[in-house]
Amino acid sequence: MIWKAWAGALVALLVAGAAWAAENRGPVTNLPLPRYVSLKTDQGNVRRGPSLSHRIDWVYKRRDMPLEVTAEYGHWRRVRDRDGAGGWVHYALLSGVRTAIVEQDMLQIHTRPDKESPVAAKLELGVIARLEECGPDWCELRAGGFRGWAPKTAIWGVDPDEILE
Repeated sequence: MIWKAWAGALVALLVAGAAWAAENRGPVTNLPLPRYVSLKTDQGNVRRGPSLSHRIDWVYKRRDMPLEVTAEYGHWRRVRDRDGAGGWVHYALLSGVRTAIVEQDMLQIHTRPDKESPVAAKLELGVIARLEECGPDWCELRAGGFRGWAPKTAIWGVDPDEILE
């Protein structure tokens, strides 16, 4: 009897896990939701809904700006920026290239993922950098011809538990 109860509980957990995984994948791309992307162009219209007939609420004007995709509908992606503002953007305006925005003024990037290592450069608040890789606590950034490591807590565009190789 205990074996049957245990087996039933295991099946329930597997079904719940499969449902959770399906819910956290985009219905169009089957990619994880949420996920980070970047703006491919110098400007991108942000619309109230997923079609050209929906009103443009504002325009993003920074190429490579990191955005978080939170939903998908046809050729449209609902995104939000670091301030939590968002809307619907056509997928052609987005890139899978990973970038991050510096959240700390004069952020020191180091030659190694260690705060005691030499400083390679300092980045101003709001700088957009290319994400090269991320470990548990540090990410390697490239910006303005400089390359170095920064703590994840000082940038926006990567989840705290995300590892990029």
